[in-house]
Amino acid sequence: QTAFPGRSTILQQQFNRTGKAEHGSVALPAVMRSGSSGPETFNVGSMPSPQQQVMVGQMHRGHMPPLTSAQQALMGTINTSMHAVQQAQDDLSELDSLPPLGQDMASRVWVQNKVDESKHEIHSQVDAITAGTASVVNLTAGDPADTDYTAVGCAITTISSNLTEMSKGVKLLAALMDDEVGSGEDLLRAARTLAGAVSDLLKAVQPTSGEPRQTVLTAAGSIGQASGDLLRQIGENETDERFQDVLMSLAKAVANAAAMLVLKAKNVAQVAEDTVLQNRVIAAATQCALSTSQLVACAKVVSPTISSPVCQEQLIEAGKLVDRSVENCVRACQAATTDSELLKQVSAAASVVSQALHDLLQHVRQFASRGEPIGRYDQATDTIMCVTESIFSSMGDAGEMVRQARVLAQATSDLVNAMRSDAEAEIDMENSKKLLAAAKLLADSTARMVEAAKGAAANPENEDQQQRLREAAEGLRVATNAAAQNAIKKKIVNRLEVAAKQAAAAATQTIAASQNAAVSNKNPVAQQQLVQSCKAVADHIPQLVQGVRGSQAQTEDLSAQLALIISSQNFLQPGSKMVSSAKAAVPTVSDQAAAMQLSQCAKNLATSLAELRTASQKAHEACGPMEIDSALNTVQTLKNELQDAKMAAVESQLKPLPGETLEKCAQDLGSTSKAVGSSMAQLLTCAAQGNEHYTGVAARETAQALKTLAQAARGVAASTTDPAAAHAMLDSARDVMEGSAMLIQEAKQALIAPGDAESQQRLAQVAKAVSHSLNNCVNCLPGQKDVDVALKSIGESSKKLLVDSLPPSTKPFQEAQSELNQAAADLNQSAGEVVHATRGQSGELAAASGKFSDDFDEFLDAGIEMAGQAQTKEDQIQVIGNLKNISMASSKLLLAAKSLSVDPGAPNAKNLLAAAARAVTESINQLITLCTQQAPGQKECDNALRELETVKGMLDNPNEPVSDLSYFDCIESVMENSKVLGESMAGISQNAKTGDLPAQHTHDAITEAAQLMKEAVDDIMVTLNEAASEVGLVGGMVDAIAEAMSKLDEGTPPEPKGTFVDYQTTVVKYSKAIAVTAQEMMTKSVTNPEELGGLASQMTSDYGHLAFQGQMAAATAEPEEIGFQIRTRVQDLGHGCIFLVQKAGALQVCPTDSYTKRELIECARAVTEKVSLVLSALQAGNKGTQACITAATAVSGIIADLDTTIMFATAGTLNAENSETFADHRENILKTAKALVEDTKLLVSGAASTPDKLAQAAQSSAATITQLAEVVKLGAASLGSDDPETQVVLINAIKDVAKALSDLISATKGAASKPADDPSMYQLKGAAKVMVTNVTSLLKTVKAVEDEATRGTRALEATIECIKQELTLFQSKDVPEKTSSPEESIRMTKGITMATTKAVAAGNSCRQEDVIATANLSRKAVSDMLTACKQASFHPDVSDEVRTRALRFGTECTLGYLDLLEHVLVILQKPTPELKQQLAAFSKRVAGAVTELIQAAEAMKGTEWVDPEDPTVIAETELLGAAASIEAAAKKLEQLKPRAKPKQADETLDFEEQILEAAKSIAAATSALVKSASAAQRELVAQGKVGSIPANAADDGQWSQGLISAARMVAAATSSLCEAANASVQGHASEEKLISSAKQVAASTAQLLVACKVKADQDSEAMRRLQVMVTDAGGKILLLERAAGNAVKRASDNLVRAAQKAAFGKADDDDVVVKTKFVGGIAQIIAAQEEMLKKERELEEARKKLAQIRQQQYKFLPTELREDEG
Repeated sequence: QTAFPGRSTILQQQFNRTGKAEHGSVALPAVMRSGSSGPETFNVGSMPSPQQQVMVGQMHRGHMPPLTSAQQALMGTINTSMHAVQQAQDDLSELDSLPPLGQDMASRVWVQNKVDESKHEIHSQVDAITAGTASVVNLTAGDPADTDYTAVGCAITTISSNLTEMSKGVKLLAALMDDEVGSGEDLLRAARTLAGAVSDLLKAVQPTSGEPRQTVLTAAGSIGQASGDLLRQIGENETDERFQDVLMSLAKAVANAAAMLVLKAKNVAQVAEDTVLQNRVIAAATQCALSTSQLVACAKVVSPTISSPVCQEQLIEAGKLVDRSVENCVRACQAATTDSELLKQVSAAASVVSQALHDLLQHVRQFASRGEPIGRYDQATDTIMCVTESIFSSMGDAGEMVRQARVLAQATSDLVNAMRSDAEAEIDMENSKKLLAAAKLLADSTARMVEAAKGAAANPENEDQQQRLREAAEGLRVATNAAAQNAIKKKIVNRLEVAAKQAAAAATQTIAASQNAAVSNKNPVAQQQLVQSCKAVADHIPQLVQGVRGSQAQTEDLSAQLALIISSQNFLQPGSKMVSSAKAAVPTVSDQAAAMQLSQCAKNLATSLAELRTASQKAHEACGPMEIDSALNTVQTLKNELQDAKMAAVESQLKPLPGETLEKCAQDLGSTSKAVGSSMAQLLTCAAQGNEHYTGVAARETAQALKTLAQAARGVAASTTDPAAAHAMLDSARDVMEGSAMLIQEAKQALIAPGDAESQQRLAQVAKAVSHSLNNCVNCLPGQKDVDVALKSIGESSKKLLVDSLPPSTKPFQEAQSELNQAAADLNQSAGEVVHATRGQSGELAAASGKFSDDFDEFLDAGIEMAGQAQTKEDQIQVIGNLKNISMASSKLLLAAKSLSVDPGAPNAKNLLAAAARAVTESINQLITLCTQQAPGQKECDNALRELETVKGMLDNPNEPVSDLSYFDCIESVMENSKVLGESMAGISQNAKTGDLPAQHTHDAITEAAQLMKEAVDDIMVTLNEAASEVGLVGGMVDAIAEAMSKLDEGTPPEPKGTFVDYQTTVVKYSKAIAVTAQEMMTKSVTNPEELGGLASQMTSDYGHLAFQGQMAAATAEPEEIGFQIRTRVQDLGHGCIFLVQKAGALQVCPTDSYTKRELIECARAVTEKVSLVLSALQAGNKGTQACITAATAVSGIIADLDTTIMFATAGTLNAENSETFADHRENILKTAKALVEDTKLLVSGAASTPDKLAQAAQSSAATITQLAEVVKLGAASLGSDDPETQVVLINAIKDVAKALSDLISATKGAASKPADDPSMYQLKGAAKVMVTNVTSLLKTVKAVEDEATRGTRALEATIECIKQELTLFQSKDVPEKTSSPEESIRMTKGITMATTKAVAAGNSCRQEDVIATANLSRKAVSDMLTACKQASFHPDVSDEVRTRALRFGTECTLGYLDLLEHVLVILQKPTPELKQQLAAFSKRVAGAVTELIQAAEAMKGTEWVDPEDPTVIAETELLGAAASIEAAAKKLEQLKPRAKPKQADETLDFEEQILEAAKSIAAATSALVKSASAAQRELVAQGKVGSIPANAADDGQWSQGLISAARMVAAATSSLCEAANASVQGHASEEKLISSAKQVAASTAQLLVACKVKADQDSEAMRRLQVMVTDAGGKILLLERAAGNAVKRASDNLVRAAQKAAFGKADDDDVVVKTKFVGGIAQIIAAQEEMLKKERELEEARKKLAQIRQQQYKFLPTELREDEG
């Protein structure tokens, strides 16, 4: 029996509206109406027959449930897809029209390549269509409520988008196909059939169609059949019919087995007693039958394209659905009955289904892994390769290495036996000998490995034995490669072919998905990036497809294999970029189906690229160095193609290929000629050095460039209309190929004998000949010869200037001058035309250069005529000299134009051309200036007009760069120059009117022109301001990063100037800087997005340095795999930086876009992760130095932690956690310190040892110093917080050790792997001595810390040693990383002064407590002084003389202070009065040095320096601070809005708005007032009424304090006002507080005015300005009441009135409920009186409190101020 899907019969009753029954008679008189077909009869006394409607095959649409949102979205997707399918069907109605093609070799190759590419694209698109169809079948199988409609939409989108792209390829292939394969019409018909089948499927799966399930399955089967027919038409049907027949028979076997299971389940259902369980069995059986029918349909669909992994995946998914349905059916039967016989039958039937399904899937998997058997070496060689990798990674674990070695020995034994067996069976004796020799080599290598394994097993701790085992395993790996080379190689190449095909197909799918998503992508920037990446990948797909086809067609050809490897490697970078662009675009695609399709395609492409990367690397290793031979073959092939093209050209049969034009091919040839020259130079260099690897790379790059050159040369010859020019081009190109072949051959010979002088000479001669041929080829381009003719003409004309004397002029001076001016204008215009012609057609340059040559001749004749007018010989010589300059400038212009027309994309070529044109104009101006003797200003005007004519052309091409300025630098430059331009035009207009010019009638025209110019300047200023504020352009940054990344792939890196360690250090530095910047960008994206631009610029700069240093690190890394890993990870980091910079730019454009913020944060995290990958790659390069870098970072953290601990100790908060004493920690400190000494020894010796030992020593030292710091901190805490100075002494001692260790690690890193006589070794020894000294000092301090009699002395000794080390660092030539101000340097000298006083006191008292305090203070004071002095000295504005002076006195100050401390030390040991008396002399020396140092710091600042402690400076600072505070408060007010009252009448809203406006105006007025007071105060200082540095002027200081207080009062009052206004409008404060705040603003404003009046000159400009401001700002003082404007008072009064009005209104609205009863009324009156008396008392107390506050605050005011206030 055959099982069909369940056919449901739907019985549906139609319900009408229900209502209440009505009583009445049914015997109503009939109503007669005229029928449409005349009178009708009606029956009486009988009921009409019942009317019913039976629907078969579908539900009644009117009663279907409404569509869900997901179904509606699917309907939209289907409608869009149906339109696309219909469009594709229309497009397939006719063939593409191709231009006539030639029959030369290049044309035939082009046609074949296009056919191959089209077949590949069509095949991959048909794969996607069938896979999408199968996905639709699988996804729509179950309950509609459980269907994933987004996934269905994604599959439908995949089908339609691929069908659209397929139609384009089919049309092209149909036009290209010849009769041998099949006619184009048949192909179009097959494609239309497939499109029709797709259309039927789309109609069937619509949620509203109501079609039965079988319709969907039938339509899907039609698609499978149509797909197979289409693939057969193009000859791409890889799956044979026998396989398809077996597949379908296996699928039917599954269906038959499932039918039997359904019957058995039916038997179970019949005996089931429980209705629910019975229904479950029926439903499960029905689902089983349905899933089986789906499997059959899916098999029909995908059988023609089963080679595609996605199709295999869909068939396997359908099989899983069957498997699950079978399991459900069995479980349902088991639950429904206990009849063992029935259950046994069900189980047996289910087993048959499972077995049939297994056979089907196994058949598919066998096809998936199809391919010829490589041989029986496969398993053994794979095992050997895997096990050797495990041995390499198990270094350090001898046991694991030995275990792996046993496995390895067994695998090699199997391989040797297999090879010997093959040798015995081999008929060819030569092959037999080769096999036996390889087997012997492998056996010997195995024996050596076994011996090494025995040694490692016997000595598991011996690293040398492990290294021997590793080396033996490497040798065995090499021997295995040699023995099974052909088998391995064939397998690897086959894997690469499959990977390349899959990658090309995945890329094609991603491109189709990208185009489909374009309509719904809401982010145009992301879409544009995706489009660009798709274009780049589309350019690489043809090479990849050609590589696969070539490798499959010529399985033994090394060149074909290398072409596949190269095309695969070239495909990786653009492919990865497209994956990133697609992933970035997915979130911005609004259409969910399109977004899912794009996401899935990007995921598949990423997987394919990973496989392609692995396969290409292994293939490159297996195929060996064959680039040179392959390059030779390529060049020979190109030579033959050009010869064939020449024959076709002779017969006039040479036709351009589609898409080729003369201009495009000429530009390609010009740009490629430089690439050929560059790659050949690299080839010469590498061959001369004997570097085989880089020579091969250079040969490969040369061959690729020559291929492009040959194609361009053929295109130029085919496109030109001049047969002679075409022949010349092909001949010269063939000469280039012939010479290049000789050059590569000579390079190959040079590698054999690297130092042979004769070989080098031949190489140079051949290179010279190739260069000559290349120049000839370029000169054959259209227009180039015309430029050469013009250059030659200029040279011939210029010979007229070489005569000794010129004949006198026969023309009048005015006529000669007029002719010269006209000729100059013509020549200048021709120069501009030459510049313009370089951007146009080649014929334009020819015409422009000819015209320029003619105009030059005329100008030269006019110039010579003018020279004849000269009165003296010197004047004539000067004119001739200028004419020679013009001749030289003209030649340079034509040469620059020629160069640019050859290669428009050459770097700086356009700038050079523009500079040459400007040079022509300037030289002409110089001559005219020399010859012009007219009215003043005439020559300047003429010169300006010529210059304007020259630069005007730049505006026609705004995309061409003319300078190195950045975008924002350009905006600033234009804004600055626009201002100058406006001023200059105004000056021209003014001077033209007042200059007593004879041409009075031109004044109006000049005025009008000046006005128009002014308006134009204003417009450009407005535009630039908008551009600067709105645009966040990061294109330049992205290009810079991309350029830095591209340099990493350059074939030959520059010669390294340092070691790997040097580059490793800098790479770590810049990597961490990038990570820090990324973190800052995450923060700023939320807080200050406008600062992201600067951070992105910093990241771009850092990555530029990182890329260069990373390239050098990769070049110096050993082995090469490490270098490759470093390069790859630095490139990955570059991609991350690009995405982050782009997101920063997008966020600057739209700072409130939360989605972009999230993307930026994700990109920043990705950058941080990639930085860690770069660091791990560096660690693999040199484990020791990387460990040193890590350890140094850890030690820096310890030092910072110790600084924090010192702060806690100084504050007296460093306490022990329990009652421990220092004795409990002493031994632990001493023991750990000794361990650190041992680590130091290992660290020093590790510099000359292996990287592993150095790494171990660095890690150990970092761990030990961490432990030591902890135990010392615990010891210090145990001393107790009542002795903080001793705690600081102890912590300073360990801090000195940590600093010394940091320096030692740095020195060790620098000395790693260096010879013993290297200078870095001496630095290492010095650092080691310092380390020992500081550890010794720590030990002494630990021992003396409990000895109260000596611990002060010990602390002083440690401080003296520390200061000496600080001085050594200060005197070094290292430039500080940052600079500071002179004020900071002066401020730090105060610490020296204080420390000197302490030291003198300690010397006199000799108390240990004083000495300890002095020691602690001294080291901080001296360290801070030296740091500030050096940072200030190296400020860029400081001259060398002042810097030297400051550094000298900084040193003298330190030396003097050291002498003072050492003298104190002497006194402590022998306290005598004589020695104590000498303390004054030592302190005077320090004071003198400090004075000199301060003067040097003042000299740094110049005349603008002010004392930061000066009260007047503080006053000005406070005034400006007050103004800033007021402005900040005002900004808050701007954001306030009155509170909403949703349930009340909006009567008080006006008052609240008045409150806000009044508060805003007060804030603005007081801000301006305080700024004016600041200006007045500065004027007082300038007039001398207030001392700039008042040494003894107490009254000035008092006045400044009063001014400061008043300014603070204004700021505080205004701030309170704003807060009160805010609270008032929000309903959180009373109107009384608002009134009080406003009055306080007015009062404090008056006090500020009085403070300024105390010493002011009433007639000064600043005071008048202040007076006006106060008059405007006002308050309640008599002066302010008399003022006219009274702005603050007016604003305050407005605010008071508004608030009081609001308060009164509120009071009026507050209804008082009066009690009517007598007793209650009396009580109410008493309570009110009580409250009134209480409020009056509180008011009186508040007034008294206010008076007291004012009295306390103004006790310090001057007498004048008190009187005025009184």
